[in-house]
Amino acid sequence: MAGSGTPLVPSRPGRLTTGFRQGLNDLGYFEGKNIEIEIRYGEGRVDQIPRLVVELVRINPDVLVVTSAGIRAAKEATKTIPIVMIVNVDPVATGLIDSLPRPGGNITGITTLTYDLSGKRLELLSDIVPRLVRVGILWDGESWSAATAFQEYEVAARRLKLQIQSIEVRGPRPDFEGAFQSAVKGGADALIAVRSSLLLRNSKTITDLATKHRLPSMYEEGQFVEAGGLAFYSSNDAENYRRAAYFVDKILKGAKPADLPVEQPTKFELVINLKTAKQIGLTIPPNVLARADRVIR
Repeated sequence: MAGSGTPLVPSRPGRLTTGFRQGLNDLGYFEGKNIEIEIRYGEGRVDQIPRLVVELVRINPDVLVVTSAGIRAAKEATKTIPIVMIVNVDPVATGLIDSLPRPGGNITGITTLTYDLSGKRLELLSDIVPRLVRVGILWDGESWSAATAFQEYEVAARRLKLQIQSIEVRGPRPDFEGAFQSAVKGGADALIAVRSSLLLRNSKTITDLATKHRLPSMYEEGQFVEAGGLAFYSSNDAENYRRAAYFVDKILKGAKPADLPVEQPTKFELVINLKTAKQIGLTIPPNVLARADRVIR
C-alpha cells in the first residue's frame, strides 16, 4: 500500500519528517509493515517541486502529503488523490479550499498561519530592539507564498507605524551578502526572514550574516535560532507534521478530505537565543525573556 508521498522543504530527512513518522507510529503504522512511504525532497529548489509532485502522483498513492512549496502543484496535478497539506498561508484566501470547517475537494490538513503572525513578530521586535523604526524583510522573490507574506508584513507595519524595507533574493545562488549590505545601507534596525525553501536551505549563511552585521533577526522557523538566529516565533513545526499523520489515518480508514476540517495550531512558541544577543551587543528586556518558551544560553 502506498501510504503517502511528500515533497518536503529540507534537503535531507530531518526532525519534521521524523515527527510525521512518529505520528504514524503512534497510530499503529510502521513503515515496511503496514505502510509504505515515498518521499521527495526539493533540495531547496522551488522550480523542482512541480516535477516531484507529478512523480508522486504517477505512483498513485492513497494519500499525498505536501507543504506550502508543493500544494499548488499538487492541486493542479490531481483532483482525485486525497491531499493532506501542511501550509503556512491562508488556504481559503489563496483558493486552495472552500472553508476551514468544510474544505471541499480533495484537500485537507493543517494551516500553520505563519504569516498571520506577522504583526505579532513585528511587535516582538519592537519590544526587543530599542527605538525600532525600520525592519528589513528578507524574502524569496520566486516564492508565491513569500510574496503573500511580504504583503502581510506591509499591512502590519502600517498599523504599527513601522517602516518596511524589501530585501528580495532569488535562487539558485542568491547574493545574501549583498542583501544584508543593502539592509544595513538602507537603515534597517532589524530583520525578519520569511520562511521559504530557499532561505531554509541557507539558514546558517543567513544567521551568520545577521550576526556579522549586528542585525537583530526574527525568524518564522525554529531551524534558524538553532543555527544562531536571535529569535523565533511561530507554531511548533514538528508537532504540525506529527498531527498530519492524524489526517492520513482518517483518510486511509475511509474519510473524505472534503469532510475533514482543516486545523489551526493553538500553541505558539517564542524562542530567544541569548548567545546571539550577546554577540551582537543586544540586551533582551526581562519582560521578553519572561514570555519566552525557551531560551538558548
